[in-house]
This record gives sequence, structure tokens and C-alpha cells, in this order.
Amino acid sequence: MNIKNAQQTVDNWIQQHGVRYFNELTNMAQLTEEVGEVARIIARRYGEQSEKESDKDKDLGEELADVLFVVLCLANQTGIDLQDAFDKKMEIKTKRDHDRHHNNPKLK
Repeated sequence: MNIKNAQQTVDNWIQQHGVRYFNELTNMAQLTEEVGEVARIIARRYGEQSEKESDKDKDLGEELADVLFVVLCLANQTGIDLQDAFDKKMEIKTKRDHDRHHNNPKLK
């Protein structure tokens, strides 16, 4: 599924199962919450913090999908074609960073 299809899938879900989109500020708060859940898993599973027993069953993929869902909601309700924006961003990053990371001694 490409991003454009994902945006349409989210919009269809909102129309069928939701009453409406939450407003942009509410979705921004939700996005912050979801990113926090991802950060907690990463910090405890891959970082130096110990993982609590209650966190061991948390699914990182599910939490990342929650982040993606809210990002797609925000794109839909603000009229952003995220596929187009992503494609443009990849082009910019490719031109700007073509050799940058290959020449970074910290990554060797």
C-alpha cells in the first residue's frame, strides 16, 4: 500500500467507524502520546533503561502503526498529499545527503 492509499484507508475508516476527525490540536496531542509510547519501548528494550515486566508484551510495530495512523489523520484534515510531500522530501534528502553519510567517520 502506498501513502496515498493509506490516507484514503484512514479517511474511509473515519467515515465508517468514527464520528469525525478529532480536531488538529487533539490529534497533535494524540501523536505526542503515541510517540511517547514508542520512545518508552525503544528506551527500555534497546536503550540502557531496564524493561519493566509490564512493558515486555508491548508491540513496537503496533505503536509505530498508531503513530502512522495519527500522522495520516493530520495529513488528511490539513489537506496534505503525504505521498507527494514524502516523494519531494526523499528527492531533497538524496541530493543534499548523497555523500554526506559515506564521508562521516563516526559511521565507519
